[in-house]
Amino acid sequence: MNPYMTARAQETSATGSLLVNVVSNENNFPIQDAEISVSYTGDPESTLEQLVTNSSGQTEQVSLSAPPVDLSLAPSLIQPYSQYTLMVRAQGFEPVAISGTEILADTLALQPVRMVPIADEVSPDVPIVIPDHTLYGEYPPKIAEAEVKPVAETGEIVLSQVVVPQTIIVHDGVPTDPTAPNYYVPYGDYIKNVASSEIYATWPRETIIANVLAIMSFTLNRVYTEWYRNQGYDFTITSSTAFDHKWIYGRNIYESISQVVDEIFNSYLSRPGIRQPILTQYCDGQRVSCPNWMSQWGSCDLGEQGYTAIQILRNYYGSDIYINTAEQVSGVPSSFPGYNLTIGASGDKVRQVQEQLDTIAGVYTAIPRITADGIFGPDTEEAVRQFQTIFKLPVTGIIDFATWYRISHIYVGITRIAEYS
Repeated sequence: MNPYMTARAQETSATGSLLVNVVSNENNFPIQDAEISVSYTGDPESTLEQLVTNSSGQTEQVSLSAPPVDLSLAPSLIQPYSQYTLMVRAQGFEPVAISGTEILADTLALQPVRMVPIADEVSPDVPIVIPDHTLYGEYPPKIAEAEVKPVAETGEIVLSQVVVPQTIIVHDGVPTDPTAPNYYVPYGDYIKNVASSEIYATWPRETIIANVLAIMSFTLNRVYTEWYRNQGYDFTITSSTAFDHKWIYGRNIYESISQVVDEIFNSYLSRPGIRQPILTQYCDGQRVSCPNWMSQWGSCDLGEQGYTAIQILRNYYGSDIYINTAEQVSGVPSSFPGYNLTIGASGDKVRQVQEQLDTIAGVYTAIPRITADGIFGPDTEEAVRQFQTIFKLPVTGIIDFATWYRISHIYVGITRIAEYS
């Protein structure tokens, strides 16, 4: 189906929103005054919007036509999202072309763009192409595996506890393809990308939570068991739906999915007496049926019926599955204190987060600079509000679990605490 025709045909029926976020690949700093042209993917000459990034490297939110939301709430032969092409230019950086940014009705799409500084030798302009969503396109079904891996006495299982890794190394192909590139992706960004590729952001919130938990548990099983490294590979997981999840280089994510991941990113699924995260497999439930696994479309139906996330999960994986929390989050300067920080709070945790926020404010200048005095006052609250606004968190001025770890993530990214190729 021609996405240009799809988008044009639905032009008057519904809209979604797009926000583009542009940073430098070199240091994760936001790029101001980047120019973005938006056109229909089927008609790249039809410029619909011309956008410019602000001091936070972000465009304004723009409204774009999308098919009716109902098409994404039940299986349909009609593409339930419209697709757009973005051309991004900024002084001193190689241009970036992205084809296939997916816009769903009534949903904010967040399109990340990483720009490479212009080198002496100009690199070829290779466009990023976002393929069909897994619920719409044709992808290989998951090859069934045991949901709990055997623990050999030879020391195959290296980790003694479940740890949320800082980085996922994604092999962009099947495991045996040596030509497929490996990408180093922050854990939270990886989960947001997979969830945005595997389910629709228009689904009920409890359905999104259930699916995100299944994706995270599967991923942490791969991490915990060192599944691919024990087979001699140098990556954590693949982007093949036959072996793992669909991860798509350069794709847009969605605000509703992003916020869920931020709130629960250290969670996974357990069974009594089993230490490792459960390898929670799933399928679409329409083209492929999978008894004892979660049906993605079925989970949408249950969410619309008012089921909670744990009720949805137990419906498919059994009554003994429960939500667990990782003992450790790696790659962060300091772990969440276990309670929200708000006006009147004081102490070392406040001082630590003030230092991080002030460092971020040196790069994201819309955030006011603050003094790290260990006292959570109005200035700190305002800095938190501005941070939450930029990074699409609920704007409360309170440092909760999601805000704490997003501050840590951005701080680590711009200070290069950890160096990855």
